[in-house]
Amino acid sequence: MPARSKLVAGNWKMNGLRADGVALAQAVARHAAAGMPGCGLLVCPPFTLLMAVDEVLHGSGVALGGQDCHALPKGACTGEVSAEMLADCGCSHVIIGHSERRQACGETDAKIRDKVLAARRAGLVAILCVGETRAERDAGRAEAVVESQLAGSIPDGMTPDTLILAYEPIWAIGTGLTPTLDDIAAIHAQLRARLPAGTSILYGGSVNPRNAAEILALEDVDGALVGGASLNADDFWAIAGCYG
Repeated sequence: MPARSKLVAGNWKMNGLRADGVALAQAVARHAAAGMPGCGLLVCPPFTLLMAVDEVLHGSGVALGGQDCHALPKGACTGEVSAEMLADCGCSHVIIGHSERRQACGETDAKIRDKVLAARRAGLVAILCVGETRAERDAGRAEAVVESQLAGSIPDGMTPDTLILAYEPIWAIGTGLTPTLDDIAAIHAQLRARLPAGTSILYGGSVNPRNAAEILALEDVDGALVGGASLNADDFWAIAGCYG
């Protein structure tokens, strides 16, 4: 069975003006210069900061990613950014299907699937997000929901080189709440059984330096998609440091 790669990714969301983003990237780069952990590292700034952050991180070993992309390579799509544009800015990855976009922007599985295809077309690794609401978990539907999202969002022919999955329970994002370790393990094991061998699965949802070690130690968890804690370079590095 192919070995699964480990990754700690920071999703900066809609945070940071140019000076903030450059300062944060510089702090991450300083940590990297002092010694990389035993995992891959990725930061995903807002679109406006991609080129500035790429310049700071160039040669550091820390990869750059976008937070979303359009399905088309170019065209009359005002306000959108294509996967090819992300690649041109230095990105190697792109987050697709984050719950904040599924809910706030009404993104369907079909639309997300098209974006995953766009990422592959542009040579980017798609980080595909799935996750249930609190009501869905309380109703005992968490596993059915994420399985449905997975089935509807992944195109045929994806490989561990083109796809990473991120399980992000919606009710845990930015709330300070996390599922139990048993719940995280159960969902990851379920997803693992439905993915190509060797595909990495990240956990996201209020990951922080206090809970990261026990979450990342779970057998089917291959890293973390970190939100708020990634806006502090020391916290982000403490999470990555769980991999030594």
